[in-house]
Amino acid sequence: MGINISELYGKRIISNEGKMLGEVKGVMLNFEDGTVSHLLLAEPEVFMKSANPRNEILKKSVAYKRVKSISETIIVGKE
Repeated sequence: MGINISELYGKRIISNEGKMLGEVKGVMLNFEDGTVSHLLLAEPEVFMKSANPRNEILKKSVAYKRVKSISETIIVGKE
């Protein structure tokens, strides 16, 4: 069973050690394979205003491959 992307917005992201990482403000998609690549911890507009958007995205996002579980919160493992 899958999850709708819209259901991810606003969920808190917590590491499996219990550290609060942030809240989902946006989702980055990989259009080549149709998957979610990153959960953004800042509004997407923030990245577009940056001189180097790629570096900002890497600093203010969580790779979706780290996601261990999704319920009321999103639990992520180490990189």
